[in-house]
Amino acid sequence: MLNALEVFTTVVVGVMVGVEFSVAFVINPILDALPEDSRILGRAHGGRMLGAVMPVWYIGSLVLVAVWAVAGRHHDGVGLVVTAGALVILSVIMSLLLLVPLNNRAKTWTPDNRPADFEQQANRWDRLHHVRVAVIVAAFTLLVAALV
Repeated sequence: MLNALEVFTTVVVGVMVGVEFSVAFVINPILDALPEDSRILGRAHGGRMLGAVMPVWYIGSLVLVAVWAVAGRHHDGVGLVVTAGALVILSVIMSLLLLVPLNNRAKTWTPDNRPADFEQQANRWDRLHHVRVAVIVAAFTLLVAALV
């Protein structure tokens, strides 16, 4: 049963990392290459769509990692799982304090109501998101190492 939990947790976190990596290095660069109005609409739509899904995914990942750490507390690699959990907690805190407030503004933008500094705000979100991606990639790497 523990093996199934380990694999399931690793897959769930891995897919989350893949989505966030894709947003950072594929989707947003594509959107940024579009004309300004399309870029704003695309980012706003992405912010609404992923803003609804990602909180559940992050918290669900954290719960799975915590259950793995508790269930596997007497097994090798539990330190890696606990450290991965701490990194997921860090990513959740970063999200709540830094990224969600920016996203909540950006997801309401249209070409008609965008703020004058929308590009600076979008760039700030991107920079913070890159840091968050690095954090969750590190967490995922630790989970994979614990799995083997």
